[in-house]
Amino acid sequence: MLHDYLQVNGGAERLVINLARGLPGFGLGVSGIYQNFVSSGELGEMHCQITAGVLTRCLPRIPRALIAFSLSKSLIRHADCVIYSGIYAPLAVRHQLTGKRIYYCHTPPRFAFDREEEYVDRSTPPFRPLLRVMIAQYRKAYLNALKHMDLIIANSNHVSKRLNDLTGMESKVIYPPILTKHFSHCGEGGYYLSVGRLEKPKRVDRIVRAFLSMPDCNLVVASGGSEFDRLNRIAKGAANIHFTNWINDNDLADLVGRAIAVIYIPSDEDFGMSAVEAMAAGRPVIGVAEGGLVETIVDGQTGIMLAPNPSPAAIASAVKQLTEETAIQMRKSCIHRAGQFSTEQFLSSFKSIIE
Repeated sequence: MLHDYLQVNGGAERLVINLARGLPGFGLGVSGIYQNFVSSGELGEMHCQITAGVLTRCLPRIPRALIAFSLSKSLIRHADCVIYSGIYAPLAVRHQLTGKRIYYCHTPPRFAFDREEEYVDRSTPPFRPLLRVMIAQYRKAYLNALKHMDLIIANSNHVSKRLNDLTGMESKVIYPPILTKHFSHCGEGGYYLSVGRLEKPKRVDRIVRAFLSMPDCNLVVASGGSEFDRLNRIAKGAANIHFTNWINDNDLADLVGRAIAVIYIPSDEDFGMSAVEAMAAGRPVIGVAEGGLVETIVDGQTGIMLAPNPSPAAIASAVKQLTEETAIQMRKSCIHRAGQFSTEQFLSSFKSIIE
């Protein structure tokens, strides 16, 4: 199995590790393993190989992945079956001469399609013409890679539709695996929990601002990211807001298991494994009616769904509505709903495809 890289202990990283562990005879190839994953992720005894050559290991993450998968040949040349994951790993498919070619799509690369202008505008003006050429070349290679796949699988109906809209390619939907047995009710901790990476699309800043208006409600922000310092400044040392930065899987499961509820309001999320993990612990989710979250959270039964693009005031209102007593009443519904996204079902679906 090939995946772009292990950058953080996020949903995609956990998915490919579980898949490589759960399918007999499979290992994992990545272009790099980075510090934020090393400090919080867990490979266990699974065989993981870095595909990047010695000369590319000093490069930044993205060019390293592009070169590694565009040029790497020996790892998959005569494989019986290769599962490709991510947006750079599929470029290696042209080197696979035998066996099945399966692509698991978390999302098509937005920077190469519907958000190209947004990404180009972020660069300095003199560099923009070259960047457009580079994106066009990558887009051509990505589309060509998809045409070589025997099967494309999307992680949600939302992503399947997006992939078809952007590339014209059809896909089968298999929801990501959730380690439901890893999450359980651990008692009542008296806090609300944010688990989204500290990046702008996750909108954690709005959650922090909501709790600044509710000093009697406690918030734990259990993640890291490029917004860590800025969000700490926004919090202004508020006594009711605590940041953990990246933590390991066991500590995260313990925090989820003791929370009143999990708050997860990303913009146009592809699927949202964190929401299902919360429900597996019997914890309802304050989510947003965007993207893949509409396929997992049941409004009023396993959490509260906010209208798209929620404000801090809307988040605060949902927190006040989802009290500890209300959350306890939702516990059974949450656990039942999470059971529909089990690792066993995920692996069974993949094994049937491979066999």
